[in-house]
Formats: sequence, C-alpha cells, structure tokens
Amino acid sequence: MNLKSLAKDTAIYGLSSIVGRFLNYLLVPLYTTVIAAGSGGYGIVTNLYAYTALLLAILTFGMETTLFRFCNKDGEDERLVYSTTLRMVGGVGLFFLILVAVFLRPVAGAMGYSAHPEYVGCMAAIVALDAFQAIMFSRLRQQRKAVKFMALKFAFIIPNILLNLFIFLVMPRLFGRFPALEDMYVRFDHGVGLIFFANLLCTACVTLGFASELKGIRHGFDKALAGRMLRYTWPLLLLSLVGILNQVADKILFPWLMPGPEGKVQLGIYGACVKIAMIMSLLTQAFRYAYEPIVFNGSRDRNSPETLADGMKYFVVFTLLAFLAVMFYMPILRYFIGPGYWDGLKVVPVVMLAEIFMGIYFNLSFWYKLSDQTGWGAFMSAMGALVMIAVNVYGVPRWGYMACAWGGFAGYGTAMLLSFFIGQKKYPIRYDLARIGAFVVLAALLYAAYTLLASAGLKPVPLMAAGTVLLLAYCAAAWKFIVRK
Repeated sequence: MNLKSLAKDTAIYGLSSIVGRFLNYLLVPLYTTVIAAGSGGYGIVTNLYAYTALLLAILTFGMETTLFRFCNKDGEDERLVYSTTLRMVGGVGLFFLILVAVFLRPVAGAMGYSAHPEYVGCMAAIVALDAFQAIMFSRLRQQRKAVKFMALKFAFIIPNILLNLFIFLVMPRLFGRFPALEDMYVRFDHGVGLIFFANLLCTACVTLGFASELKGIRHGFDKALAGRMLRYTWPLLLLSLVGILNQVADKILFPWLMPGPEGKVQLGIYGACVKIAMIMSLLTQAFRYAYEPIVFNGSRDRNSPETLADGMKYFVVFTLLAFLAVMFYMPILRYFIGPGYWDGLKVVPVVMLAEIFMGIYFNLSFWYKLSDQTGWGAFMSAMGALVMIAVNVYGVPRWGYMACAWGGFAGYGTAMLLSFFIGQKKYPIRYDLARIGAFVVLAALLYAAYTLLASAGLKPVPLMAAGTVLLLAYCAAAWKFIVRK
C-alpha cells in the first residue's frame, strides 16, 4: 500500500473537506444563536437540506464511483467515459428541474412549505447544480488534481459563509435605513429562507471554475458505453439511495412522525447537536476521497486485499481516537451550538458510533465494487435503511429525537455486519480483527473511565484534564502497535 501517496492526498483532500466543512459548520453557532430553538427555524434548515442530500444521491445515481471504475478499465477511452457520464447526469438534472418548475406549488404543499414554494424551487436548483458538479469534482479526483479540487471547494465555502454573516449580523443593522431589507428578512422566516438563496448563488458561481472540465463534454456520447455504465451503476444508485436514507430519512420523516410546531423544534435541536457528531463523517469523507482512487487504480494488484485490510485497521483506530477526543472535550465543544440546544447533546455519542459503523461499512464495500457484485451492496444498504426507518417510525412518537440517533446506530450496524459476513464468503479479506478488536476494547474502557469521572461530579477543567490523560494513553497504544508495529 502506497501510504506516502495516501497521506499526501488525504492531507490535501482533508484540508478542503475537514477544514472546509468545519468552516461551514461555524455557521451552526451563528444559526443556533440568532435562530431561537423554540422557533423551529433551524428545523426548516435541517429538513430541507435532508431532502437535498437524498435528491443528490438520486441525481448522481452512483456515477461518481462508476466514472472511477470505467476510466480504469482496459479498452475504455477515459475521455469518452467522462463525457458520457457528464451528459447523462446533466440531462437527468435538467429534466428534474423542469419537473419541479411545472409542479412547484403542489410539491411544496406536500412537503409542508405551501407558504414558501420558493424554498423548494431554490433547493431543486441547488441539487441539480451540485449533481452536475459532483461529476466534475470526481474527474478532478480521478486525475489527482487535488489542489484544484480544494480551491473550488473553498470557492463555495468562503463566499457562502460571508453571505450568511451579512444576512444575520449586518442586514439587521441596516433595517432602519433600508426598510425593504427588513421586509425581506421577515418575509423569509427572519432570515432562514435567505440561507437557501445564498447557497444557490455560491453554487452557481463555482460552476464557472470548471471551464476546462466543462470542455470535456464535447468528446461525445457513446450509447453502448452508457448502457454498460448504467448496468454497473444501477445497484450503486440503490446503494447510494439507501445509504443516504440512513443519514437523512430521520430528518425527512420527523415532521410526519411528530407533526406541528413541536416537531420542528425537536428536529432543530437534533439537527444542531448532530453537527458536533459530524466530525466523524468529515474524517470518513476525507479518507474516502484519497483512498477510493488508490484502491481502484490498484484493483488488479495482487496485494489489493492487503491494501483493504490495512485501510480498515487504520480507519478504525483513528476514528476511535476522534470519538474519544470529541467525548472527552465535550465541556468545550458544547459551546459550538447555542445553550438553547444543549438538551440534545445526549445524541452525540450514539450518532458518532453510528458514523463509525458507516465508515467501516464503506471500507467493507470495496469487495463488491472490485468484484462487480454491486447488487450485494444495494441489498445490504436496503436492509440497514429498513431497520433505521423501522426504529424511527416506532420510536419518534415515543422518545422524540433520541429514536433518530438509535435508528442510525441500528441501521448502519446492520449493514456493517451483513457486509462483513457476506464479504468473507464472496471476497475473503484477512482483516486484522485481533488488533482492531483490542483497540475497540481499549477505547470502550477509556470512555467508561471518563464517564465514571463525569458522573462523580468533576468540574469541567479537571474532567478535561483527566480526559487528556486518557486520550494520550490511547495515542501511545496506537503509536506502539499501529504506527511502529
């Protein structure tokens, strides 16, 4: 395994993914400060962005991974593969936009936004552009243009942050001089709706940065190639769809399972607290961006199973480190959101463990991608999604947002276990289960020790000091048994 290459790309992709999304997450303290928890405004943001994530999975229909696979297949013209992919995704996105425009009011009404159909139209435009850009971002990854990838990610993040700061911090100060601004601010749910318009503007501007990638569309469209790609990708579509359902179905279903203002309030609290747990998804995404091209480019290498085994070991060890760090420094990290949302912090450890399960499942997924048995991935993800939805449907009316956290835990756990046991029969890989298991046990013991100290009533500073000692103990073990071996 080329660990030097993996580390280099992870650093660059991590800068655009982890640092970039962290900067974007800095909007959460802003939102949870200016948008009162009891207003349900942040529930609107959480709900609509959940729909966006689901629609993005549909509109890209697994073509990001398919692009990697076919660009590295013998006998395929990678320029034609890229052009065909871009045309397919662009065509589907355009058709989607036309449908939404024609049926905007009934769709908005069914989603509960009859008073603001423009929110739904705006988000439809955002997701169509995001899907089109996703293919061009994948092309940059496939060509190992990590610096341009990073630059274009920041070209969205920084202007979007500045616009949000203007909306919530500067605009209210101008109401006296410009009454029209106040009217607009109040009309769009006291600034909540303007979040979506700012997003659309920034997304549209980023498209201009893909000038050279857009030229790749002129290499034509191969109908036979498109057919082969669609046969490969349809299970990935289902896989991606049910995978994203595991992440967002709770936020989409919540207003239906707990209707009325209370549902939006609870959804807003849950959505805000989940952002703290999303540190784990940032690590998983950065790892994926660097790791996936390496695996596919070396898929014909005899050492590929060893590559997958090493990747799993490193992933588990370092995500457990992230879990412990977040939990041990929660007395500080809770200030990431407004105090009105703190009641929901109890979801954080459960959601972070669910994210670890999801990351393990992603690492396990290479067996069916490399052996072209993607149907198995669709099946296992579907089983996980069904478990997650069942927990939410049963639990939300009874336990509120805690059912969402446990639903994700159960859903990802189901998919992870299915993938491991089926994968060992279909594409055996000798994972270092003994060492992985030892670190899981070590992390559990350290977390249990920290929990006992917290329950004993330690003040925040001594508690975090004790957590630091426990974290250093874990790091020492990782250095001795993983890095130095």
